[in-house]
Amino acid sequence: MARDFDPLELTAAQLRAARGLLNWSAQDLADAADVSPVTVRRAELCEGRTNMKSESAEKVVKALRKAGIVLLGADPGGGMGLGVRLRR
Repeated sequence: MARDFDPLELTAAQLRAARGLLNWSAQDLADAADVSPVTVRRAELCEGRTNMKSESAEKVVKALRKAGIVLLGADPGGGMGLGVRLRR
């Protein structure tokens, strides 16, 4: 069963993959989310979950969703891992 994606679960790999699907630079995402480009770049350097503050993570996830990105959380049953998909 699908569940809402918690912005604090966003991983650096998901962030990089989402930007890649959108063909966005770190600056493009920063502009869309109203955060600093340094925030985006630092978040992408993390291992696992990003180090963004809650407010920044929520802004980034909202901007990605508005652009057509679907962020997938890990399946509690262990069948599927985290992912990113572009909505048609």
